[in-house]
Amino acid sequence: MKVLKFGGTSVGSPERMKKLLDIIQPEERQIVVLSAVSGTTNSLVEISRALSVGDKLLAEKLIKHLHEGYKQFIQELFTTEEGRSNGQELIDYHFDLIRSFNTSIFSPIEEKIILAQGELISTTLYHFYLTEIGVRSKLLPALDFMKIDEDNEPLIDFIGKHLKDLVLAASDHNLFITQGYICRNAFGEIDNLRRGGSDYTASLIGAAIRAEEVQIWTDIDGMHNNDPRIVKGTRPIANLTFNEAAELAYFGAKILHPQSVFPAQRYNIPVRLLNTMDPQAPGTLISEVAQHQDQVTSIAAKDGITAIRIQSSRMLLAYGFLRRVFEVFERYKTPIDMITTSEVAVSLSIDDTTNLKDIEAELLDFGTVSIDSDQTIICIVGDFGIHKHGYASRVLDAVKHIPLRMISYGGSDYNISVLLSTSDKVEALRSLHNRLF
Repeated sequence: MKVLKFGGTSVGSPERMKKLLDIIQPEERQIVVLSAVSGTTNSLVEISRALSVGDKLLAEKLIKHLHEGYKQFIQELFTTEEGRSNGQELIDYHFDLIRSFNTSIFSPIEEKIILAQGELISTTLYHFYLTEIGVRSKLLPALDFMKIDEDNEPLIDFIGKHLKDLVLAASDHNLFITQGYICRNAFGEIDNLRRGGSDYTASLIGAAIRAEEVQIWTDIDGMHNNDPRIVKGTRPIANLTFNEAAELAYFGAKILHPQSVFPAQRYNIPVRLLNTMDPQAPGTLISEVAQHQDQVTSIAAKDGITAIRIQSSRMLLAYGFLRRVFEVFERYKTPIDMITTSEVAVSLSIDDTTNLKDIEAELLDFGTVSIDSDQTIICIVGDFGIHKHGYASRVLDAVKHIPLRMISYGGSDYNISVLLSTSDKVEALRSLHNRLF
């Protein structure tokens, strides 16, 4: 069985939703994971913000605008009166639910319920559409099998057991439709896998059922070897290893959710990135086996980085110093991206500045602290094994005219990273592309 995930742009209009059957083969056994219709989640976030500050008039205006958009959507999606009636009843139900929070105390629990409505609407509309045109499908509610624990980690054994039970109960069906992004948490409440989580859903389902392949369908023809919005002459990458894909996803490649590789990697399930607008394009295959060796594969950039340097003479020859520094970030649940050390200083980078002031206050106990914001990590990914040579010099030569804040090499066989001012990002990406490709 294959798992096919379609993003928001792939279901962003009635026309595009209908064209999914050019890709989906209803006679083959497969699970189709859908995101919310393009723009819906952003609108639901705006509605939630209005409700959280008690702006009921703005919330109602935003709800009405989104509701009207869906009324037009179903008029174009369905051709029969029965289909349109079913679609209208569906969206009225969901928008009545959203409106019900405009008169109550609004908390993060209600917000997550609202954010879940986009996927619940898109999947049911598509199921109704398939029914209208005579294609058999089974709707699998993700809230019945997708679950995370108290640390927001997915429970793969739970997912596998409950999903297999649902599929077995509908063994006379080949085509199953389910929601990406949404789940239940350890308390049974509606929750989500964070933005971009539909990729994660597809990978988790693939791992849970030991799928033949996971396909991620977007509006781009695979992972590119650089950012095509900034650099001319980029090309899709035919093959990536799981480790290379994970590095690129984490460090800025928007086509893939950073966590989505790991469940598939755990069970060695190939992940294929494909283009809904050009289904014949080969895309990118992510697997355990490297199809290339001794080469640079791709470059990605991650903005919104803050660099922190802690300098202290007490660090000299002192054991336990780094542990105490890391414990500060652990207390505030703030991940560290990069780290470099010297005898008397340590520099590191973070992308979550929610608790930066509190972190800085605690770090001052260790010594002098300096903070630089508006930084970018540029990640160069490829086959950089411990016995390879020459790659670091090529990377540094390409950016020798640009001030570098940090350099990271050796922590991974697949990654050389540099930290620099965001104002130098475009020049660095273009220079690296020209030098490495």
